[in-house]
Amino acid sequence: MVEFRIDRRSGVATYLQIVQQVKQALRLGLLAPGDKLPTAKEVVAATAINPNTVLKAYRELDREGLVEGRPGLGTFVRRSLARPGAAADSPLRAELAGWMDRARAAGLDREDVAALVAAVLEDTRFDDPQGPPQGAPRGPRGGPGGGNDRARAGNGTT
Repeated sequence: MVEFRIDRRSGVATYLQIVQQVKQALRLGLLAPGDKLPTAKEVVAATAINPNTVLKAYRELDREGLVEGRPGLGTFVRRSLARPGAAADSPLRAELAGWMDRARAAGLDREDVAALVAAVLEDTRFDDPQGPPQGAPRGPRGGPGGGNDRARAGNGTT
């Protein structure tokens, strides 16, 4: 069963935090089709949030086809988002955990790591399965070359 963690300082709406955490659990294979989500009452008891917030999150997940409510029974996972490389026990996760240990040993804190990961994600072209040619120069935002893409776009900046 998933246990929700609500960060009231994150600036992210509480219901979206629940949606994101369910999706993360689905991606990691921690939740599978047929699994039951905690009831709104259980989530409220654990997190001290409004039950309507939980219901709003579950409605959003239902709208996306990820869960389904069964009257009198609860809310159940309908489909998974898991991929073998993202499983909680995958070799990629172990490699990432090792990298995190090295980052911590190098003096990086959580915000440093988050910024670094966000920058690499932004520079990585997941929409192109081939990616850039091996050794091709990459711009600061993943574009071709290393120059200022805005200047080449002709918007008058240099």
